[in-house]
Amino acid sequence: MSVLEMKVPSPGESITEVEIATWLVKDGDYVEKDQPIAEVDSDKATLELPAEESGIITLKAEEGEVVLVGQVVCLIDRDAAKPEGAAAAPAPAAEVKKEEPKAAEAPKQEAPKPAQPAPAPAASYASGTPSPAAKKILDEKGVDASHVSGSGRDGRITKSDAEAASVPAMGSVSSTSGSRGQSTSKLSVLRRKLAARLVSVKNETAMLTTFNEVDMSEIFRIRKQYKEEFAAKHGVGLGFMSFFTKAVVRALQMYPDVNASIDGDYKINYDFCDISIAVSGPKGLMVPVLRNAENMSFRGIEANIKSLAEKAREGKITVDEMTGGTYTITNGGTFGSMLSTPIINPPQSGILGMHNIIQRPVAIDGQVVIRPMMYVAMSYDHRIIDGKESVGFLVAVKEAIDNPVEFLMNGDERKALEL
Repeated sequence: MSVLEMKVPSPGESITEVEIATWLVKDGDYVEKDQPIAEVDSDKATLELPAEESGIITLKAEEGEVVLVGQVVCLIDRDAAKPEGAAAAPAPAAEVKKEEPKAAEAPKQEAPKPAQPAPAPAASYASGTPSPAAKKILDEKGVDASHVSGSGRDGRITKSDAEAASVPAMGSVSSTSGSRGQSTSKLSVLRRKLAARLVSVKNETAMLTTFNEVDMSEIFRIRKQYKEEFAAKHGVGLGFMSFFTKAVVRALQMYPDVNASIDGDYKINYDFCDISIAVSGPKGLMVPVLRNAENMSFRGIEANIKSLAEKAREGKITVDEMTGGTYTITNGGTFGSMLSTPIINPPQSGILGMHNIIQRPVAIDGQVVIRPMMYVAMSYDHRIIDGKESVGFLVAVKEAIDNPVEFLMNGDERKALEL
C-alpha cells in the first residue's frame, strides 16, 4: 500500500498553526488530485487545502482542531481503486458543504472499499448524541441530553458542551415556557488573533480619537453627474471610497508623522501611502491593502477596491494582500453607524472612521440649509502623533471632501475621472 501523508503547508511567514475550519470530504471518501478537501483558518485568512494525490482519504484531525504547520492531517491511499459509480469529477465545495447537515441519514450503498484504518469515534455520533465523557458529565448534573445543543462534528455533544450546560433549578416557584437552551462554540483562529490584537492596541498604545464632520454635497453632485458615464467607460462604479482615499493620501503627505509607525525607541516614516481598506468578509473583518495609493487615479482606486473586496468575501484573498499598510480607512456607515471610535490597526499609528450620511440642518453663509452630512473620526497613537498633527490631518480630510474639485481634481472633474 502506497500511503501519502498530507501535511499542513505554511500559509505565510510567521504563521505556525492553523485551525481545521471545515472538512469538505468524509473519512473513507475517494478524492481526486487537486480537489479541495478542507478549509483551514489562519490568523490572517481562510485557505483551501487541495488533495495532493488521488485515492481513499483517512482524516487525522477533527474540525475545530488547531494543528501545527507541517503536521499530518490526513492520509491518502494512492493504490486504492476508484469505487464504481463514483462521480467523474468532485462536487464543488459549496455543494459539499450544503450536504453536511444530512450526515445523520443512512449512507448510500457503494462498492466495497479496501481495508483502511477505522474512522475517529467522534465522527460516528449522530446529531445530539453525547460523547462518553459528555454523557458522564450530563448524568452527574442531571441534565437531559436532548436539552443541550452540540457544537461538535455532525452536531454531537462534546465535553465542553456538557460542562457549559446549565443545571435545572430545583423547587423553583416561577416557570417559563420559553426556550432556555444555550450553545458553546470555540472562537476561530482568526477571531482569537483579532481579539488579542485589539486588546494589545488598547494596552500598548496611547490611543486618542478626534472628530469632525464633512459636507457630502459636492461628492453627491459629482457622482450623480458622472456615475453612468464613469461606469460605462471604466467598468466600475464611482463610490465614496475613492474620494476618501484621495483625501487621506493628500492629508498623509501634508502630515507625514501620521504616515508612520513606532518600533521600540524608533519612529519609522514611509514615503509611500499603502492604504488599508476594511471590508466585511464571511470570517469577519479583513483589511486588504491598496499599494502606493498616492499613484492611483479614481478609476484605479475603485477597480482595486472592488477586486480586493470580492476576494475577501469569497475567501480567496492572500496573506500578502492583507499584510502591511501605513494607514487604514473603515466605513461603519454601511451598517448604519452614526459615530464611533475606531481602533488602530497595528503597527499603524492612525485610522479614519467613516459613518452614515444624514440630511441635517447646517449654517452656510448665515443661512440654515439642509445638507448631507457625515461625522468622521480619527483615532491615533499619541506617542508619535501630537494633537496638532491629528487635528490638522482631519481638517485636511474635511476640506478635501467639502471641496473635492479644488483639492482632489485640480479643478477639472472630467480629466480627474478620465472621461
